[in-house]
Amino acid sequence: MREITIYEYDTLVAGTPIVGGKAIPHEAYTWLEDYSLLLTAQEQPNWLKLTKTNGQKGIQVTNFVGTIRCPGGFQIEILPKVGRTTTDNHKSTRQLLVDMLACTQWLKHIRIENAHLSARKRPLLDVFIGEFLRAVGQLVKRGIRSDYVRQQDQLPVLRGKLVTAHFARNLLRPDQFLVDYDDYCPNRPENRLLRTALGRALAFTNSHTHQALARELYINFSDIPDSSDIPGDLRRIRIDRGMEYYNEALIWARLLLQDLAPDTEFGKLPTPSLLFPMERVFEEFVATYLRRQLVDHARLHTQACSEYLVKHLKNSWFRLKPDLLVRENGQNRLLLDTKWKLLDSTKSDGASKYDLASSDFYQMFAYGQNYLHGIGDLVLIYPKTEIFSQPLPVFQFPLASELRLWVLPFCLKTRKLELPDDEKLCRFFRCSDPSMGQAAADNAAQASSCIHGSPS
Repeated sequence: MREITIYEYDTLVAGTPIVGGKAIPHEAYTWLEDYSLLLTAQEQPNWLKLTKTNGQKGIQVTNFVGTIRCPGGFQIEILPKVGRTTTDNHKSTRQLLVDMLACTQWLKHIRIENAHLSARKRPLLDVFIGEFLRAVGQLVKRGIRSDYVRQQDQLPVLRGKLVTAHFARNLLRPDQFLVDYDDYCPNRPENRLLRTALGRALAFTNSHTHQALARELYINFSDIPDSSDIPGDLRRIRIDRGMEYYNEALIWARLLLQDLAPDTEFGKLPTPSLLFPMERVFEEFVATYLRRQLVDHARLHTQACSEYLVKHLKNSWFRLKPDLLVRENGQNRLLLDTKWKLLDSTKSDGASKYDLASSDFYQMFAYGQNYLHGIGDLVLIYPKTEIFSQPLPVFQFPLASELRLWVLPFCLKTRKLELPDDEKLCRFFRCSDPSMGQAAADNAAQASSCIHGSPS
């Protein structure tokens, strides 16, 4: 067994599988256990949690998705939890994850056509490595750029300028010169990083096709040394005029060399892992497509942070940072927050409460009082599933009668927010669904044609 695919919050056990636990090799389990303890001791965010299942020790992954490569070459692919209900051998869930990652700050450059097709056949790490190799291949076709690099060397000819130490070193060697000079060569930070990333891709891909392509591309960088100072070379990246075609390959190289959060390097065993917090992925995915669903006069702002919960003496404390804010004519009109949780609309009793968290409601109330001054609509956005496919009835706050809270599903397939039949809320959205009511659609169309706000 060289790899395993699991979902968020699945539990891993060593050796043989048990009920509620996925089996991985003992070596991989021991490394994950040690690494989890190390993160806990350093008080760092932990994407692993030690647990017990059916009386046996286990390791539970948390809310990160992506891929981990353990010592010995064993790979763990973590997919979004919404894929548990599918029966397509993880293909559609992996494709969905690639689509969602394409909307994030990390992978906005990703080419959906290539990555989406690869996701049907390969684990996620091989998809990423394949995209990196494709980008390097296109770069090589356009040419590896050289630059003037300052060198110091002992030469039999005078080149550049003499170094002060020349006179002491070559007092009895009139045929030698210790000089500083500029050499025009491809040994620049960008190329060193690409060569080093190619070496890592070659070492860690399980695909024979990718290994062959990596070796072929590696030959083009044979005259360039590996980077001996990766953080330093990353800081020294300089994209000169005409070098824009380097950008995509360098972004992939940065991901492969830095190991996205968390940095999975323990002891002397570097293990490239690309892990992404699913809450952030969902938030950026919703923001990308929600902008297209809003009417023209509404403007969507992400990560608003202008308000505070309390004032103390002359200071403002506890900044309030909702995920999404809709403004109209320079005024805050609608506040939205994304939650990567699975609701169950059948659990409407007072005990289960649809699996909603009271803390989310307290948070939204604070947002509404400070950003909307207690008047308007608040929206909690959750992923749409079979058991949460329609908007919930509106929630009202007894102490703020003009503040309403909606709990709405966002469809990951259609990339649309499911809206209730409510005129006040729907006027911010392009309403084409007849089920929303003709009045709401007419209201949205009129608002779009008559009101033109400007972003603030």
